[in-house]
Amino acid sequence: MQTIINLNYDAQVPSPAELVDLPFMRTAVAELALLAVAGGLLGAWVVLRRLAFFAHAVGSSTFPGLVVADAAGFRPLYAALAVALTYAAVVWQAGSRAAGRFADAVTGVVLAAALAIGVVLASDVFHSGARVDTLLFGSLLAIGPGDLWAAGVGAGVALIATLTVGPAWLASGFDRDGTRALGAPVAAADGLLLAIIAAVVVTSLPAVGALLTAALFIVPAATARLIATSVPALLIGSVAFALAEGIVGAYIALWLDAPPGPSVAVLGGLVFTAVALATAPAKRVTA
Repeated sequence: MQTIINLNYDAQVPSPAELVDLPFMRTAVAELALLAVAGGLLGAWVVLRRLAFFAHAVGSSTFPGLVVADAAGFRPLYAALAVALTYAAVVWQAGSRAAGRFADAVTGVVLAAALAIGVVLASDVFHSGARVDTLLFGSLLAIGPGDLWAAGVGAGVALIATLTVGPAWLASGFDRDGTRALGAPVAAADGLLLAIIAAVVVTSLPAVGALLTAALFIVPAATARLIATSVPALLIGSVAFALAEGIVGAYIALWLDAPPGPSVAVLGGLVFTAVALATAPAKRVTA
């Protein structure tokens, strides 16, 4: 992929306004726009419900499924979806047995095991080490129509879930016992949130890989929460940060001839740091 870009555009790096003239960048921008909706909306719930570790871990846990699918020659997203949903079910069961608290210990143990199994499969069983970097960090500039459709479905699911189940997630997050006392199915809502996060995270794997899902599902929402004054503002801000960081990060990657996924992740970290430093004095004054 890197060689193709150099052959066609080595003489002059296009300006941001010329990005739409590059076919692979048009596809990448469309993918990022869809993922920004999915990652921004679900990221807001991830941050509000303190599920950042789970959101990161569920993406990384798909690594063994991606390796097996890549070696077997079938679509990796199907294997990743099966692994992610299984992982979400395990965490939900562990959380249910821990008086409603999601078991971070179980999340960490299963994550470590999944990464170890994936490395063993890639290196010793299938000898697919050359593809490991793509599986772990994605290939945003090689997105296909199927990946766009998957991202579109993920964005639609995130939007519908936010509009319909969002109030229940919000209520149980602020007052879990009171929400349960009113007869709301808190445990079912929690399980649905985990399942939706797991499924939608899978749609981002072609773009950012198994290790960088936080760049879309955690960092933009965490940044927006530093300045948001309401839940609607958090939802809108999360989508806006995810979209801006994705598009700017993709262009920086093209300009520097660097991998797009890590570029987006680094930019998101820098933006979060800048916003955190800028808002820290204001928080100290109000305290």
